[in-house]
Amino acid sequence: MTDWLRTEIFRPYPELLIFLTIAVGFLLGRVRYKSLALGAVTGCLVAGLVIGSQAKVEIDGPIKSVFFLMFLFALGYDVGPQFFRALRKDGLPQVLLALIVCVTGLAAAWAFASLAGYGPGLSAGLLGGGLTQSAVIGVGSDAISHLPGVSAAEARDQSHLIAVAYAVTYPLGTVLPALLLAGILPRLLRRDLAAESAVLAADLEAAEDDPDAGEGYYKHVLRAYAVDVAAFAGRTIGDFEAEQKAAGRRLYITRLRRAGEILEHSSGTRIELGDVLAVSAVRGDLVAYDARTHIGMETDDFELLAYRTETLHVVITDRNLSGRTVRTLRHEEFMPGVFVEEHWRAGADLRVRLDNSVERGDTLVITGPRRRVERAAAELGKPVPTSFATDMVWIALGLFLGGCLGIPALHAAGAPLSLSTSTGALLMGLVFGWIRSKYPTYGNLPSAAQWLMGTLGLCVFVTVVGLNAGPSFVPGLREAGWPLLLWGAAVTSVPLLAGFAYGHFVQRLPLPILLGALAGAQTTTAALGALTERARSQIPALGTTVPYALGNVLLTMWGSVIVLLRR
Repeated sequence: MTDWLRTEIFRPYPELLIFLTIAVGFLLGRVRYKSLALGAVTGCLVAGLVIGSQAKVEIDGPIKSVFFLMFLFALGYDVGPQFFRALRKDGLPQVLLALIVCVTGLAAAWAFASLAGYGPGLSAGLLGGGLTQSAVIGVGSDAISHLPGVSAAEARDQSHLIAVAYAVTYPLGTVLPALLLAGILPRLLRRDLAAESAVLAADLEAAEDDPDAGEGYYKHVLRAYAVDVAAFAGRTIGDFEAEQKAAGRRLYITRLRRAGEILEHSSGTRIELGDVLAVSAVRGDLVAYDARTHIGMETDDFELLAYRTETLHVVITDRNLSGRTVRTLRHEEFMPGVFVEEHWRAGADLRVRLDNSVERGDTLVITGPRRRVERAAAELGKPVPTSFATDMVWIALGLFLGGCLGIPALHAAGAPLSLSTSTGALLMGLVFGWIRSKYPTYGNLPSAAQWLMGTLGLCVFVTVVGLNAGPSFVPGLREAGWPLLLWGAAVTSVPLLAGFAYGHFVQRLPLPILLGALAGAQTTTAALGALTERARSQIPALGTTVPYALGNVLLTMWGSVIVLLRR
């Protein structure tokens, strides 16, 4: 049966072999024990090695490079805003911590590979598996193929050894950080991770100065009230809204029903007894106002309340608005009935606070009646309508320019030194992702498309690597020896311990934030999952973003560095 599949299907149609292996790999990736799982990438690599050892089909052509460049560009595009924000002064402590972890990881991999006498292939696989950075497989293979004096056959054999070492060391590289960060280190310090996370969460909540910004909280509400308070009748809608503005409350009458007829908002409309008012408001302001006492009984009027609303992302383009606060913006004559839901800057969620200053290039998410939202959007800047279409001009151009960036090479001691097309694609993804965050009116890459580029790109790449390396997996493992497991465990543990010592004793970071930052710097999502589970809180994730962005970039680039160090 195996021979028939090999000769009748897999060899004539290797693309079918790739899809079969991906399906098996994703199924393996779903295997989970508590918070630990193989993941799709490792599942595809293992499936490729096993199926490849039986199929014995060599897959050539540019398919590996195409999908790997897609993955690297998507990775850079995703972390670009956080990466460049991390380089600013306010991210310096976490940047330093990530640098300690990443540089120590490279040094440990180089030192242990030297002690074991590993060549560039096993060294790169040891680095990638020990630090759970799958991209090292591709970057290391690319670097090996450009080494001077290395034949194509030798480069292929060394590339296969990368997959062997990665497959052997990755499981421990996933499990050990979870055990160290979520269990062993807090116990050594005799600290309760859950209790400290709860205290930190309470402090952060207490620091929140705008109740509108609470998570899981319906900030803006729409209610209907029948006017039966005589003292309220006789005033105009404009009078009512001016009174609320003077009191610091945000209550608006969006429209009203009178004698069965619905009247749209107009500041000069005078309110009469028996009218039914549609009131939109910030929940807290409505509760404080006590509309039932001042206006009348609440009622349910579906037709009155079921008007078209709209939520728009608006990029601030007017320089005159720079420096204004959300508090002052909301009092503009075009803002009544329009609420600010979110405030983003360079890809970061600033959380909506009244004292937030607005800068040109920021994105505000506004919501309210459609006609008012569209008018407010035109005054604030340029609306960015929700779109599921990818800007392929932007993405393809970024991939082309990134590849071109990696081609030029300098020669040192007779060896060509270049970024390589893979590193160039990563760097250009960082730049294009950052530009997109600053000017989000173009370069659209929806999250689903970004996931497909990143996940499928890397999974296709490692699948092909696994299929090609399958026949040499057992001989390669025999050559490396089982001590590879011990070296991998050391490469995993040393940078975490070094980073922990620096963050705890020098930076004195809060324990939940420090542990989350270490998980991010070593790009191990399994450890973050174990941390949040042990902490019974998402607080450790607050320290992850900046180190994760920097760790992804540096650990990926280390794939080339370790090859040059061990050539």
